Amino acid sequence: MPTQQPVRRPSILRRLASMFYESLLLLAVLAVLLVLPHVLLGAFAHVMAAPIILQAHCLIVLLIYFLWFWSNGGQTLAMKTWRIRLVSRDGQTVRPGQAFLRFLFCWPSVILGGIGILWALVDRDHQFLHDRLAGTQLVMT
Repeated sequence: MPTQQPVRRPSILRRLASMFYESLLLLAVLAVLLVLPHVLLGAFAHVMAAPIILQAHCLIVLLIYFLWFWSNGGQTLAMKTWRIRLVSRDGQTVRPGQAFLRFLFCWPSVILGGIGILWALVDRDHQFLHDRLAGTQLVMT
């Protein structure tokens, strides 16, 4: 009978570094998929989108980005660089529903003073709050 390898979890510092790198990559993604279309719309049609349209467009771009990468391989571009993978609690591939829940839960986790990030300091497995709530975990590859 094979023995189960213990799960290697990335340190909090490694996860924060990955998040910072992810934010830099997302600036480029948003520049191409959000800003460029709206600048072209304004330049050629002389129309500006309403702020709610811009916010919805931004949210949809981010949702598609994260859901695609988390559901297909469990790694975004930054997570590949930092050798971090998102898996379900039982170590399996993340289902789209779990990826969606994680996306929803990470917003208040980060926006409310980083409370969901600080949660990792007191969590028994050092998980972020949004991972605990979505039934996911970050592991080293």
